[in-house]
Formats: sequence, structure tokens, C-alpha cells
Amino acid sequence: MLARLAATPKIALAIAGLLFATPAWADRVVTDQIGREVHVPDQVNRVVILQHQTLNIAVQLDAMDKVVGVLDEWKKQLGAHYVRLAPNLPDLAMPGGLTKVNIEELLTLKPDVVFVTNYAPADMVKQIEDAGLAVVAISLLDVPPEEAVKMNPSVADEPAAIDAGFAAGVRLIADILDKKEKGEAMIAVTKKTRALVAERLADIPEDQRVPVYMANPDLSTYGRGKYTGLMMERAGARNVANEIAGFKQVTMEDVLKWNPSVIFVQERYPAVVDEIKTTASWQTIDAVRNGRIHLMPQYAKAWGYPMPEAMALGELWMAKTLYPERFADIDMQKEADAYYKEFYRTDYRAAQ
Repeated sequence: MLARLAATPKIALAIAGLLFATPAWADRVVTDQIGREVHVPDQVNRVVILQHQTLNIAVQLDAMDKVVGVLDEWKKQLGAHYVRLAPNLPDLAMPGGLTKVNIEELLTLKPDVVFVTNYAPADMVKQIEDAGLAVVAISLLDVPPEEAVKMNPSVADEPAAIDAGFAAGVRLIADILDKKEKGEAMIAVTKKTRALVAERLADIPEDQRVPVYMANPDLSTYGRGKYTGLMMERAGARNVANEIAGFKQVTMEDVLKWNPSVIFVQERYPAVVDEIKTTASWQTIDAVRNGRIHLMPQYAKAWGYPMPEAMALGELWMAKTLYPERFADIDMQKEADAYYKEFYRTDYRAAQ
């Protein structure tokens, strides 16, 4: 019967199309960073990103033409100046955030994939999945699934978990966004800088490392198990808050007891610098008395999650700030311009 039908040219062409064409609904399976198997379309053209770390990576992968919606806290999380690197951000829909979603608004955007943070509530993820959408969770950390869903997971080997998780996360995002080559370039540049910093700081004993505190709003800071602590360690610092786990609020008594020699403040929180300089309770701390409070440059993202520019530039900047004599030959403006031109398609000056 099939042979007789195929004898008719038009029917034969139709049968051939059915046999060999790739259906519009064809998909593939990826494993996200909390261990879930997710069916995603072979061709992803529309994504919603409800996590600022993934959004930052998507911008650097030059994939914003695929982004149709972002988290509502993007300005707070990425900093007010970030819009210069992604001018279309204010025009995008904001159907949710790190831990919430407006499912009706999300559905109107018709995304192929929705990126969420690893600690997005299970019911939020289920709500999006039940609506027929692919949900991919990103942690940038390689830990067992039962820990991967936590905001402050338990991490046995921080360097290994962060390095492996960062690379796997970038590759997953780049694969879905069809930017594999750019993703590999991003990973490669972080390794190059890491080797340079490690070589120049290798002979500094633990008891001679500079005690450093990372100041955030409301006396919150990063302890062990977060990238910020590893960033400090790799830059030759000793994180004075290493006794706490994860990202937590501490007390002024804690900071006074720790008495850091240097205080770093992330670029997205400039008001914290003024608060430290003008509040009486901070004035006896060594870092304040000696004027060693540093507002970090935009690229030195000392976040709990590893960011490519933090690894490629931030660790180098922090090491140079703490040990200027060991990095006298390093021109951070030149380094930053080179990175920004490759991944942000501008120079660093344009991002100020």
C-alpha cells in the first residue's frame, strides 16, 4: 500500500518529509545543577532568566537576543551601572524573581527554557513545569543533589566544588543558548589568571595572610562554602568570617572581635562604604583607622557564586590590592579592557 502511495510524486514527497524532517517538538535531555533531567528544545530561541548569575553569564555569552524576561531584582543584584553592559534590560518583562514567579505573566512570554536559581522553592519549579515549560536550575557548584538545592550548602572541598561547578554551569548555559565556543573561552581565561595569581602568592604562609572582611548591607557577609571566601583565599587573604557557614548576618561584636585589616565592599553596595566611614562603632577597627576600605570595581564580583570576570579579573585585582609589590607589573585597566572587549563587547571605561 505504501509503495503504491509513494508512486504518486506529491504523496512520495510528503512521506519523505514525515520520515526525515526534524519535528518542531524534537528535544534533548540535559541534567541541571540540582540533578534533574530536563527536556529542552533542540532549538532554544526564547528564555526567561530568574537568576542574576545566569543573566550575567548570558550577557557575556552575547545571548541577550534570546532573553525575553528577567528577574525583577536585576538592578539590585547586578548593580545600577550594569545596564550599560546590557541596555535592553529595562525593556524586558520581569515575571518573577529568585524565589517567586507570576505564572500568568511567564506564560505570555512563551519561553522555551526558564533558568532559575538552585534554591528556588520546589513548588515554584513545579508550577512552571506543570505549565509545560522546561526549568533549568543553576548553582555553579558541584555538590550532591540534596545539598545543591540549599542556599548555603555544605561543601567538603570548596576549591574543587566551585571550580567544577562553575565550569559545568557555564557549559550548561552556553549549550542551551548555543554559545558553546564562547563558554569555553570564558572558562579558559579564568584558568589563565588563576595560574598567575597562585604562582605569585605561593610562598605566603597562612599566619602572614592579610585578615579581610567582606562588608554587605545589614552586617551580612560570606563565610566558608561560598565563592567569596575562596576568592579571598586565592588572593592571599584570610577571611575573618570563615567561622560561619554560607551567607549570613553577623553582629557588630563579631566584626570588632575579628578586627580586619582590610574591608572590601562590592560595587553594587556603595552606600556601605559611607556607613562604615561615618558610623561610630566601626572607628576602632584597623581597616577603618588605616583607611583600608575598598569599594571593589564592577568586574570584581565577590558574590557567593563564582562569576567568570571575578575569577579572571577580580582575584587578580584583590591580590594586587593586598600585595601591590608582587603585582607591580600588572595594569588592571589593561586587563579589564581586554576582558570586557572580548565578553562585553566594550572596554571597561565604557562601563563606569
